[in-house]
Amino acid sequence: MPKVSQRFDPQSVDWRHAIDASDPSFLIDYEYSLLGYDLETGRLDMMLRFGSNGGHCQRHRHIASTATLVIEGEQHIDEIQPDGSIRSTVRKKGDYAFAEADALPHNERGGPDGGTVVLAISAPDGRLFEYFDADMNSVRILTIADYVDAWVSGSVPGALGQSRASAA
Repeated sequence: MPKVSQRFDPQSVDWRHAIDASDPSFLIDYEYSLLGYDLETGRLDMMLRFGSNGGHCQRHRHIASTATLVIEGEQHIDEIQPDGSIRSTVRKKGDYAFAEADALPHNERGGPDGGTVVLAISAPDGRLFEYFDADMNSVRILTIADYVDAWVSGSVPGALGQSRASAA
């Protein structure tokens, strides 16, 4: 498994920043950092970091099974149920969760002081996430290869707006 980072200390890893403020009701603003991956077995470990401004990552669902550990702040998730209702979950520092493959679509952001999570993702077919537009139409499937290619190029996979590399 190629390692990208020797640590998961948010202060010492490289981050890629995704921001898209084109929809004032749904600010996309987060950072990600790859920790390691294995294209052959379908494994990707990464971190997501959200600021305190209410910024989300793209509307999505996890196609792959995903273990999540909150290492700083909070993770707020609004999961869209099959009947259209919303189930909200708040995970705090130290909370661990495991989502089976083919999870429901959700919106994700940090808490009032932001939040950082570690994701350990198992995707035997390489498919990680499905992104949705504001009307919840599927717009893209993202793979481990998309993340690795974006990391190498200094961008964000599936980013709608600006992206840039940044230091901790």
